[in-house]
Amino acid sequence: MDEQELLKERFKSAVTSAVKAISENFDLNIRFGGNLSAKKNSLNLPEIANLKKIQDFTNLRAFADSEALKIKYTNENIYLKNEPKSAMAKSLYAIAEKIRYEKIGSDRLKGIKNNITQCYENKFKNKKIEEIKTEGDVPITEAFELYLRSHFFKVKPNQVTRKVLSYWKDSFDKNLSQELKQLSDCIKNQEKFGHLIANLIKNLNLEDLDSKEKKEEKETSNENPSSSQDNENETSQKDDKQSDSSDLNALQSSFDSSTENKDPDQNATEEVSGDPNTFKSNANYLSKEKYKIFTNEYDEEKNAEDLDNDEEISRLRKNLDQQLINLQSLIAKLANKLQRQLLAKQKRSWEFDLEEGILDASKLSRVIADPFHSLSYKMEKDTKFKDTIVTLLIDNSGSMRGRPISVAAICADILSRTLERCSVKVEILGFTTKNWKGGKSREKWNLENKPINPGRLNDLRHIVYKSADKPWRQSKKNLGLMLKEGLLKENIDGEALLWAFKRISNRKEERKILMVISDGAPVDDSTLSVNSGDYLEKHLKKTVKWIEENSNIEILAVGIGHDVTRYYKKAIKIADVQELGDVMINQLTKLFSEKNKTTIH
Repeated sequence: MDEQELLKERFKSAVTSAVKAISENFDLNIRFGGNLSAKKNSLNLPEIANLKKIQDFTNLRAFADSEALKIKYTNENIYLKNEPKSAMAKSLYAIAEKIRYEKIGSDRLKGIKNNITQCYENKFKNKKIEEIKTEGDVPITEAFELYLRSHFFKVKPNQVTRKVLSYWKDSFDKNLSQELKQLSDCIKNQEKFGHLIANLIKNLNLEDLDSKEKKEEKETSNENPSSSQDNENETSQKDDKQSDSSDLNALQSSFDSSTENKDPDQNATEEVSGDPNTFKSNANYLSKEKYKIFTNEYDEEKNAEDLDNDEEISRLRKNLDQQLINLQSLIAKLANKLQRQLLAKQKRSWEFDLEEGILDASKLSRVIADPFHSLSYKMEKDTKFKDTIVTLLIDNSGSMRGRPISVAAICADILSRTLERCSVKVEILGFTTKNWKGGKSREKWNLENKPINPGRLNDLRHIVYKSADKPWRQSKKNLGLMLKEGLLKENIDGEALLWAFKRISNRKEERKILMVISDGAPVDDSTLSVNSGDYLEKHLKKTVKWIEENSNIEILAVGIGHDVTRYYKKAIKIADVQELGDVMINQLTKLFSEKNKTTIH
């Protein structure tokens, strides 16, 4: 072992000892490799081999300290008790809790404080002030963390942090500043702290924007009688039952074209497009609330290789491969087991009463009675393996950053290479937005005097990581792009699902399976700030419901750390890649074993 490797091993040992001491859990199983979560009573830290600069070691020490403090000071039951419902509010809540336990640890040990403070300062070292041009360049999560850390850790402001905070400071001061002293006083009481911060997040109008929207809708209800029906839907918390009346016309038109210049009732009379085997026309299947798009002028559908240069994509793929190093045995085991189970279905039929072949044991009595009976043989026959395509639709939102997107990328890699061996076509798609907070769509809306209830108000970005007809080897580099900094932004799930649905519907394969990987509810700040708070969620539910009930496409959803059963009938939840093998084998096997759904004409 050379000197460098020896130093790394000593560093590993020191970090391991520190984590156990800080967490006061000396039975904790600590592993190095990847950034994926570990099982109960274990902790997975980044691979030491990836560290090259001094700041990398500092960041690792800070990460290890933070995880150890979380183990010691965070009660999971209390955390979940106060956790908000909306995805964005959950993110802010998690940030606040992280700062809480890091503050407790920093007050106890100066070394922890130095590590955490330095790590956070490193975060802004490479951030250029000229890149921050508008509010859309500053995620609220980043500003929120900076605001709280500035209070609890006395982070020294610089040019960049001042500008980052400038877009949100007024709102934070108005809703948070008066309660900061109270937060500091109850820092050691997780119950009180969690309850208080959850209420403060509500004041930021992230969880519920209905009041403002209802007021605006009431002002226009007299001008547009149909809007009164919309208001009734939005005031009902049990609108899921009414969503049965959603119409593919509304869904399809919302995806295909802008509604900014259309008559609101036009969609109801439009012809349903698509393959008659896929779509079911129903003139009476009308939605009471139309999903609208302000403009789709700036939306884009891109192949992954067009989003960055080849050198950067190769680098990101190497990063993904590094995380896969410790999972090679799992991948091989999964691939072989799943391959055996799927291919076994190809030879399960027999032809009986043949003149030649294998002697049929069940006919032995007949052979004994009549040795010259010629029809006593059987032969195994090949049954054509059902022509199948699997589409994998991956949430590329900002909340997926870090561990979740790594899990998703690894999942895509495993799935594509495994199913390809079984002659099953695989398509890998991703969905996000081009900008934070609306982008050019928002700008256009502002220029047009901000018409009320504009519908979806952001620029979509749909990404094709691997097309169905492209082999895995030719597309494997593209999967690393999911780890690209700055790619992951907002998620508008309903339209993404329609996009994936249209692509798979146009395929000639007989069996069609659509797998969705997500970490929760659809979130787009720009859209939700000018529509009802559950606007995107309603559209997703309606879209899923229609596809499940009116097409022969089978949907399976995988929730990364979140339960998505409220959207999908078939849904599972995974926490880390170690669970992925058995879960995927079981779920895919179930799908392939099910009798085919009757094709709808």
